[in-house]
Amino acid sequence: MYDLRSDTFTKPSDEMRKAMYEAEVGDDVYGEDPTAEKLQRMAEEITGKESSLIVSSGCMGNLIPLMIKGGRGKEVLTSSWSHIVNHEIGAVASLSGTLPVLVPSDYGIMKASEIEKHIHGYAYDMSESAIIETENTTSGIVYPLDELQRIRELADRKSLWVHMDGARIFNASVDSGVSVREYADTASDITFCLSKGLGCPAFSILSGDHDFIEKAKRIRKLLGGGMRQIGILAAAGIYALEHNVERLRDDHEHRKAISEALSGAGWADVVISSTNMIFFRSQYDMDRITAAFRSKGVLFLKEGTMGRIVLNLNISDDDTDAIVRIIKTTGAEDFR
Repeated sequence: MYDLRSDTFTKPSDEMRKAMYEAEVGDDVYGEDPTAEKLQRMAEEITGKESSLIVSSGCMGNLIPLMIKGGRGKEVLTSSWSHIVNHEIGAVASLSGTLPVLVPSDYGIMKASEIEKHIHGYAYDMSESAIIETENTTSGIVYPLDELQRIRELADRKSLWVHMDGARIFNASVDSGVSVREYADTASDITFCLSKGLGCPAFSILSGDHDFIEKAKRIRKLLGGGMRQIGILAAAGIYALEHNVERLRDDHEHRKAISEALSGAGWADVVISSTNMIFFRSQYDMDRITAAFRSKGVLFLKEGTMGRIVLNLNISDDDTDAIVRIIKTTGAEDFR
C-alpha cells in the first residue's frame, strides 16, 4: 500500500532507531535528561528563541500559548482554515477558554489589513483581542514572509501576542529558501512538529522567550505532559534535525509529479498543490474515488468535499512512479 493519508504515518528508519537505542537518558521533569536538553538547545539555535520545551504533540504546543496569553474574556484572531479551529477538538475554547475570532483568509493565508479590521479597542462588554495565530505551512501553502512581517508589526503596534503553528515550518523553509529563524522572528512563540515530515515517532517543540517557556513548563504539567526518560524519543528528534530536513525536497518533488498526473487525469481539479500537500475536487463522488484507489493500493483522505494527498519519507522515487501510473490508468468507470 502507498500511504498518502498524512506525513504522520512515517516510521523511524533503522539509523533513527539506533540513535534512540543509544540515547543517554535522565528524568526530564527535573531537567536531567541530557538528550532532551540537547534537543531543546538545538531548537533554540534553529528558531533564534531564548528557550525551548519538548511537548507531547503539536496540539499541546498550540494549546499552551493559548492558555498563557489567552483565557476567559480574551480572543485569538485566526483563520477559519486553522488547525486550532478544525482539528483540535475545540480545545481553543474548551480548555484554554479563549474565543476564536475567524478572520477571512485565502486558504489560511490572512492579511494584516484584514486582521486589523477584527481588532477592537477596550469595551466593557466585549472580549479582549489578545493573540494572533498564524500557521506555516497552512494546507501545504507557504505563508509569504512579507505578510508575516506585516502581521508582526501590527501585533507589536496593538500589543498583541503572535503564536505561530509551525508544524510543517521546515517544509516552508526548504520550499522558500527562508530560514526557520526568519519565520520565527515574525512570531512571539513558535511550535514545530518532529513527527510529521521529519519522521520521528513523537514530539513537537515550543520555543519562545525564557519567561514564556518557564510558564509553559507549568502548563505542560497541568495538562499531564510531564515526562521522564524522554531522551529515547528526543534522540529521534536530534537525528531528524541533522539528517531529515533537506530530504523534504524529495517529498516536494514527488508532490509535483503526482499533482501533474492528477491535473491530466480528466476527473480531478487540483485546488492546492504546494510543498508536500495536494487538495483536489472532482465531479465524481469522493468516497468512491478514495475507495477505488484503496482497491489499487493507494491510500489518501477525504477532507470535506476534497481529496487530500500528503507526501512523506515513506514514499520513494519508485513509489511515486507507481502512483503516477495508477492515477493515469484510473478513470470514471472506476468510480461508479
